[in-house]
Amino acid sequence: MNFPALKNDRLLRAARGEEVDKIPVWIMRQAGRYLPEFRDLRQKYDFFTMCQTPALAAEVSIQPIQRFDLDACIIFSDILVIPQALGVHVEMKPSVGPVLEPLVEPEDITKLEVPVNVNEKLGYVAEAITLTRHKLEGKVPLIGFSGAPWTLMAYMIEGGGSKTLSKAKAWLYKYPDASKKLLTILTDAVVDYMIMQAAAGAQLLQLFESNAEYLGPDLFCKFALPYIRDICKRVKTGCASVGVGNIPMTIFAKGAHYALEELSGSGYDVVGIDWTVDPTEARNKTGGTVTLQGNLDPCALYSPPEQLKRLASEMVQKFGKTKYIANLGHGIYPDVDPAHVKILIDAIHDVK
Repeated sequence: MNFPALKNDRLLRAARGEEVDKIPVWIMRQAGRYLPEFRDLRQKYDFFTMCQTPALAAEVSIQPIQRFDLDACIIFSDILVIPQALGVHVEMKPSVGPVLEPLVEPEDITKLEVPVNVNEKLGYVAEAITLTRHKLEGKVPLIGFSGAPWTLMAYMIEGGGSKTLSKAKAWLYKYPDASKKLLTILTDAVVDYMIMQAAAGAQLLQLFESNAEYLGPDLFCKFALPYIRDICKRVKTGCASVGVGNIPMTIFAKGAHYALEELSGSGYDVVGIDWTVDPTEARNKTGGTVTLQGNLDPCALYSPPEQLKRLASEMVQKFGKTKYIANLGHGIYPDVDPAHVKILIDAIHDVK
């Protein structure tokens, strides 16, 4: 594919540990509910209709790029498209969030439609990525992403969000073999899905292990880390085989402060950290071997402008200016004032 030449490569340079003229910044969930233009569109279309319609997904992806001086665009989609591709019914209910038909017993794994043909089931994401790359006209790189196996497994067993993940964690204790079988199915789907995104034009890939905080070191090392490592290795090999080698990859395992050393050695170029982790501690634990991403508390965006500027500057000083991508410590909240997002981005770019 002939895409427009990239004009701003700060994100990719930082991900590879190279020098940058300004610290790159993007924001998790930057394409979404806090933007009035997104809410206007959302009134017309169902959430998954937007995800599954390439033209709409591209429009939403680019909305924050048109408004802010961001250094990356992330494709508008959802981590639960993988369960959908496996034949699981998923709805996005207003004021509730995602609702899935849950897996109750290990025998329910047999109901899943495997193996997944991602080009057939998720080809709309590839189309959206290619369309978005062209519409960006090289302004900034495009990020593709997927949920990680444990996080997807948790949603599939809980039937939605949960404050404890007690049903999903019960599987790890009661049905360890079945859990590993399900995690392997999900890993295979994620690998193919991420390679497809890279082939379609994604320039960096991020894996979201959003439910890592519910696991301690032992369960994480048994039921999350091996699959995280396997995905990175296989995706990088697969990308090279389809002519898109050297694509940077980011792992964001929310709440996995206990596994920073392991994550920094898992093959990923970038390790994202949440707002509960001290940047200095993260640098020490990762030994400077990877680029770090994060980690401003999303609630800091409610701060008065001058305080927000100070918090942004303090964050950068803690991380340092090399091997660093500025971001929040998790996704932006829907009631944040977009004007404060601009203040944050400009404050980060102004750091000398």
